[in-house]
Amino acid sequence: LQVPLERSQAETLTAVLKAIADPTRLQILSLINSQPDQQACVCDLAEAVSLSQPTVSHHLKVLTEAGLLDRARQGTWIWYSINRQQWSQLSALLA
Repeated sequence: LQVPLERSQAETLTAVLKAIADPTRLQILSLINSQPDQQACVCDLAEAVSLSQPTVSHHLKVLTEAGLLDRARQGTWIWYSINRQQWSQLSALLA
């Protein structure tokens, strides 16, 4: 038996769904997830999606603010990885 969503949960879920409702962002998520270590930097992603680094950085910011990505600085680059806890919560909610 699943409990109905509370308003705050629905608002959070809406923000997450808006973040992934973009073909470039879905492609970025897929690219990060397909890496052997499941992380990527903007330099790798920009080339893979054929967009400028500032454009990819914007998409990464949206995904990070929605809680879908984690970020970690390594040297001069920021590396992005999938936030598994957020994905688990999203999957459980949609199941």
